[in-house]
Amino acid sequence: MPTSAAGSKAAVLPEDAPGLRRRAPPQLAAGLTLIELLVVVALIAIASSAVVLSLRSGPSAALERDAQRLAALLEATRAQARASDARVLWLPQAEGFVLRGLAQQAQPAMHAWLSPETRVRNAAAVVLGPEPLIGPQSIELYALSQPGQRLWVISDGLRPFAVRSSPPQTTP
Repeated sequence: MPTSAAGSKAAVLPEDAPGLRRRAPPQLAAGLTLIELLVVVALIAIASSAVVLSLRSGPSAALERDAQRLAALLEATRAQARASDARVLWLPQAEGFVLRGLAQQAQPAMHAWLSPETRVRNAAAVVLGPEPLIGPQSIELYALSQPGQRLWVISDGLRPFAVRSSPPQTTP
């Protein structure tokens, strides 16, 4: 394999140089280099990840996105309510929800679900402050096209809101 070290290239000698041997030109190596193999593996990985991501675009993925968004929004609103010493209510609506009690909002804005399939089942208002500890809260979400698939956005009042695939545990 050719290298770039000094003296590794074949010298061009005049034909009449007596006693000096000519070196044969280096042969090209057959096969793939390590960099070529890495590029091929990277392209395969990118293509396979695109296929996997495109498979998760159904109603279950949309419900998961709405649940994650709701959990993050509830946690951010809870922190904002504590910081401004305000009592904020989360209220479910037919196609979204409303947050009432934030000082900068004269009229509470309607937050629509990311997916028109997402709905809330049997949810009461959720109180988000100003106390550091709130009571246990649970919001059940489902998709209209798949009512059997449900997700819960849950907080025990101390920990942050999280998305669960099973209903909250009730203590007797």
